[in-house]
Amino acid sequence: MASLKDLRNRISSVKATQKITKAMQMVAAAKLRRAQLAAEAARPYAERMETVLANVAGGVSGGGPVLLAGNGRDDVHLLVVCTAERGLCGAFNSSIVRLARERALGLMAQGKTVKILCVGKKGYDQLRRQFEKQIVELIELRSVKQMAFTNADVIGKKLIAMFEAGEFDVATLFFSRFRSVILQIPTAMQIIPAQIPASASTGSDASKASYEYEPEESEILATLLPRNISVQVFRALLENAASEQGARMSSMDNATRNAGEMIKKQTIIYNRSRQAMITKELIEIISGAEAL
Repeated sequence: MASLKDLRNRISSVKATQKITKAMQMVAAAKLRRAQLAAEAARPYAERMETVLANVAGGVSGGGPVLLAGNGRDDVHLLVVCTAERGLCGAFNSSIVRLARERALGLMAQGKTVKILCVGKKGYDQLRRQFEKQIVELIELRSVKQMAFTNADVIGKKLIAMFEAGEFDVATLFFSRFRSVILQIPTAMQIIPAQIPASASTGSDASKASYEYEPEESEILATLLPRNISVQVFRALLENAASEQGARMSSMDNATRNAGEMIKKQTIIYNRSRQAMITKELIEIISGAEAL
């Protein structure tokens, strides 16, 4: 049985941890609002970009640019796994890695070649245990305080350069879509070749309208398609930032509650042990007095 000193040290240690988790919860709550607004603001732009691409691509003959039609092969797949740079955010990182791992194993079972580009250190740390040979690069954003489009544009241009060099045939983006503080949805989105949703091209009357473009559709797509890749990466990074803060806020709240319950249990054990020692000492004193 632990001594009273050990119990006191244990209680003080848990109290110190509780202060840390409470502080992290408050910091995450403060950052969440700004990250959530940024993610929600990026969604309409990214969705509208898909609609414009669908309208322009509908008037292109011969399949369109290679970023839209693909190179005719699907032998080499690049998985762009976006995770956080830090932990202590519940199952946020592991849920994205799990989705990417399942996709990689499924493709490898079909005889496809899989390459992985990690954006964020936590995803890299988990994936390298099983897919160390498949990881081609790690992009760290630890020094980035506020996510900007320039950060995503660097990643987008790197993907385009790799595709033009023939290093892969299909690229899929993995991230976590923010729904609420307690719900973040792991998502896989194919970005090369561009996958236009059916609803974007056949959903509304406005999308069925006939447009005349100046310059030609092929020239417009040559500009829009590379930018669309950077836009979708930027959206994924913003969604990840909001999801990370929401998951951290929820997990730190649970940790604070668990620490409070542990303190209560340890305090009860400490009081009982202390009372037992006092009772034992009183019995020894009384027994010694009676023996005299």
